[in-house]
Amino acid sequence: MSGIIYTETLIHAAPEQFVKDAPYQLVIVTLDGGGRVTARIDGDRVQIGDKVVEAESRDGVPFFKKA
Repeated sequence: MSGIIYTETLIHAAPEQFVKDAPYQLVIVTLDGGGRVTARIDGDRVQIGDKVVEAESRDGVPFFKKA
C-alpha cells in the first residue's frame, strides 16, 4: 500500500497502552488506490504531501514510512 500524507500530528499525551511510544506521529494517508487510512509513521517524520509506503502492521495498526 502506498499514498500521500493528507494530514499529520505528533502525539505527546498518548493513551495508556501507547505511553511507552510517545511522542509518535499519527497520520491520515490518502491511498493511491482511493480511500484514506489512519496510520502511524515508522522512522523519519513526514509532512503533508509526502509520499509514503506501508512498512508493516502491528496489532492491526498500519505503519508507513517515507517512500
